[in-house]
Amino acid sequence: MKALQYREIGASPEVVEIPTPEPKPGEVLLKVTAAGVCHSDIAVMSWPAEGFPYQLPLTLGHEGAGTVAALGDGVSGLAIGESVAVYGPWGCGRCVKCAAGAENYCQRARELDINPPGLGSPGAIAEYMIVDDARHLVPLGDLDPVQTVPLTDAGLTPYHAIKRSLPKLTPGSTAVVIGTGGLGHVAVQVLRAMTAARVVALDVSEDKLELARKVGAHEAFLSNAEAAGKVKELTGGIGAQAVFDFVGVAPTVATAGAVASVEADVTIVGIGGGTLPVGFGELPFEVSVKAPYWGTRDELIEVFELARGGAIDVHVETFSMDEAPQAYERLHAGTINGRAVILPNG
Repeated sequence: MKALQYREIGASPEVVEIPTPEPKPGEVLLKVTAAGVCHSDIAVMSWPAEGFPYQLPLTLGHEGAGTVAALGDGVSGLAIGESVAVYGPWGCGRCVKCAAGAENYCQRARELDINPPGLGSPGAIAEYMIVDDARHLVPLGDLDPVQTVPLTDAGLTPYHAIKRSLPKLTPGSTAVVIGTGGLGHVAVQVLRAMTAARVVALDVSEDKLELARKVGAHEAFLSNAEAAGKVKELTGGIGAQAVFDFVGVAPTVATAGAVASVEADVTIVGIGGGTLPVGFGELPFEVSVKAPYWGTRDELIEVFELARGGAIDVHVETFSMDEAPQAYERLHAGTINGRAVILPNG
């Protein structure tokens, strides 16, 4: 079968032929319908050889959807041909966090060397993939897998971040979304669907700001040295009650802190390496700073229900398997407007 693999430190990913896997007891084989492309993959491929945490070659893709092709011994509750999506942050299934469905915060994953698909385990940008347990599959039903597959990360991650700030996003409040690309343009939609807050979008790209306006942002400004002042002016000098940074580099994190109001939530989702000083006098009183990771299994089901009801819709660009390296090139160049999706089986 064809698969997109990262094979050598510092090299570009390439499409290769590898054996089609067979499911072991407890596993599920998926015929992959769609696989999302994410900035996290680029981050992985930028890590130096020293301390690189995964074995190479690595089949990429941590956003996956497909049809059930085969079941390993002992697997029940799934039908051959059923359309499903993959819940990516795999855990042990037994610790207190996993028992609550929060496998994204599994307490034993590192100890047991459990890794998400595409981020340590063989991923979804392949004609077939192995899913380690049926509990990591969510039925898609009537949802289009191509449109829905980005929601397994680009939907779930902002949903998880926003859900924890819902009590602060009351009528008259303001939420700021920094970075309105793959995750950020979904965050705008989640905020509009679930809160009464005024939504302000910040980005360095006019194209992405236009996308943010199209999906519901009340205001959209260039993310530059004047952005914080514009948000403060818009809010009468008070600032925003919730700020979600989907970039996470030093300038955006600084902006996030600068626009926060008293008792605000600042949530740094992007993995750009920026940090925000926290301490008395560094930020307005009682500001909470969070750095969440992905989301829970039940939240993914909730995200799919939002999509089923038409509240959120991911802007996607599709690529064939042979075009997958080009998708990563364009993502790295910042020319993907929304989310890139690979179609491994055409």
